[in-house]
Amino acid sequence: MASSVLTAPEGVVWWDSRRYLWLAGLIPPVLVVVAYGLWHQTGSGLWWWLTPFFVFVQVPLLDATTPQDPRNPPEQVADRLQADRYYRWAAFLYLPLTGVGLVLGCQAWTAGGLGVLGRAGLVLSVGAVTGVGINAAHELGHKRERLERWLSKIMLAPTAYGHFYVEHNRGHHVRVATSEDPASSRLGESFWRFWPRTVAGSARSAWRLEARRLRLRGRRVWSARNEVLHSWALTVALFAALAVAFGPWALVFLAAQAVIGFSFLEVVNYLEHYGLARQPTAAGRYEKVDPRHSWNSDAVISNLALYQLQRHSDHHANPTRRYQALRSFADSPQLPSGYATMILLALVPPLWRRVMDHRVIAHYGGDVTLANLAPHRRAQLLARHGEPTASA
Repeated sequence: MASSVLTAPEGVVWWDSRRYLWLAGLIPPVLVVVAYGLWHQTGSGLWWWLTPFFVFVQVPLLDATTPQDPRNPPEQVADRLQADRYYRWAAFLYLPLTGVGLVLGCQAWTAGGLGVLGRAGLVLSVGAVTGVGINAAHELGHKRERLERWLSKIMLAPTAYGHFYVEHNRGHHVRVATSEDPASSRLGESFWRFWPRTVAGSARSAWRLEARRLRLRGRRVWSARNEVLHSWALTVALFAALAVAFGPWALVFLAAQAVIGFSFLEVVNYLEHYGLARQPTAAGRYEKVDPRHSWNSDAVISNLALYQLQRHSDHHANPTRRYQALRSFADSPQLPSGYATMILLALVPPLWRRVMDHRVIAHYGGDVTLANLAPHRRAQLLARHGEPTASA
């Protein structure tokens, strides 16, 4: 049986002190089940705010009061750590719990008796669960095993964001930290301006990538082999089944939670590469992706809740590396707090700019021209921060 103590052939012994804490990622969907039970017993819609309170209040507070941990597992035990199937099941379990949450959410939405506050809490609760579910799908979608790729597609169905499977793997990872990437935010660009650009741009990019793949193979674009259509069909089937079970009124709830869910993903995308840019080479291409091109955080609680997504530089360098083995790099730009806190800041552009813009400029040694600049604010940023002198 797998153990939290790993021994490498070289004699290196390492103990994963967080082994069972990785189950913290399952807390949001479990809280939806708890909230349903409490609402059903008491009739109070306030219980539906349990999950938003955990995600947007408790996790940021825990991040702020828990020391960050930049330690990495020794490379000598990395293969054995990644081979331990316990960690896969810690991610797999998110899918059935999300399914339970969707069913209970539809039941509560269509049963009546929920006021405006209760409905808002319900949508935010289930939307937060399906949004974090995209992160679980992200973890599984990069892996080579067929089962994990299928589970990734199914996990994306509740948010109608199945095209993420194509765009993220074949688009974002190729174009990250460039002006061509719809999922890389630019210095001076607010989240609210980034949101429509990335939502529409990612869908267009996924379709173009998949159409190109099929044409190169001599296949029709509009066919069952189209992975974008296939993923969207899973959403249609899921929503249709729930509408049959709970009535067409459930579709309003499903659409609302889907928007919250994929917006949760996009606000994370917004902060992961904000203002960071890969520089063009003499050959006319972009430099290779390295740790400098992703914002990272060693906030412990957010890392546990998000399957260590915050060690984002290592993920881009090694997309198939499993979450439990991702490393923190000293030369990665660091966020001032964990993702949970930074998400809240991103929703308030003046606060976000106050906290992050000077960090982006400092990352480039004061040379703002090296950053990925929002075109509509380029002149303003150059006027404010100045172009570098020849001596600089």
